[in-house]
Amino acid sequence: MRRTRKSRTLLSVGLNFLALFFAITAFITTYWCVGTQRVPKPKCSKLRTHNCIDYGVNETDPNKVVYSWETGDDRFLFRQFHTGIWSSCEENIHDESERCRSFIDLAPASEKGMLWLSLVSEMLYIVLLLVGFSLMCMELVRSSNVIDGLKLNAFAAVFTVLSGLLGMVAHVMYTQVFQVTVSLGPPDWRPYNWDYGWSFCMAWASFTCCMGASVTTLNSYTKTVIEFRHKRKTFEQTIREEHAREAYGYFRDRSLHSISKSLDAYSSKSLKSGRKTPIPADSLDLSDFAGSLGEEQC
Repeated sequence: MRRTRKSRTLLSVGLNFLALFFAITAFITTYWCVGTQRVPKPKCSKLRTHNCIDYGVNETDPNKVVYSWETGDDRFLFRQFHTGIWSSCEENIHDESERCRSFIDLAPASEKGMLWLSLVSEMLYIVLLLVGFSLMCMELVRSSNVIDGLKLNAFAAVFTVLSGLLGMVAHVMYTQVFQVTVSLGPPDWRPYNWDYGWSFCMAWASFTCCMGASVTTLNSYTKTVIEFRHKRKTFEQTIREEHAREAYGYFRDRSLHSISKSLDAYSSKSLKSGRKTPIPADSLDLSDFAGSLGEEQC
């Protein structure tokens, strides 16, 4: 029982550790959503001669306008961007660097409250995962005491389930805020096309591991309680059987002692009278002795 309980606890600890690692990684990275943004090409200059629009000047007549024949998407650049919970970063069209902005500032005013609620839920999700992980580690250390292990197991299961629910709510709320920001966000930020990134996948992988850890912990708690009750019931049944055997032996010995004492008293009385009184065979009915034995046992 102890070995199987320890193996189940190790499985729960492993799943909880993965959930905690994935959650922290997703929380601090900015690849929840990735895609491209369409921005107008800048004007060509001496430093920039590619991916730009040349509004050249007519040397013979400066008053004449020179038109660019680029139309449609040829007049735009498509820069990559990636967004996380805290910030959104996009390529800088003027150099090789990135420009990052706070995603809280990009979100519409109507969605800022839900975004803050999502952030708080994500932080509580990580904190409760950490508490559940600590309780599971304590259970491994104190695995010799079944009662203490059951208490720690129960609290770890409760904290893990609560963290999973908070994580699911936080992920769903962030997804809704991002979709609204795509439609109503600043024009210079709105994506041309986008998709979910690896940070978003890690966030949901963390939720999956968290639910797996909670189910495994609850299963371990239930199995341990059932095994403990079964062993207790078997022990109590064994004790009752031993007491019944001892009581049966005690009453049997007492009945036999009473019968032998009666026979001795009858024999001594016959000797005092000076004659032997034969005891007829038919008077010694064994069924009477058995009956008296049974009555005394009852």
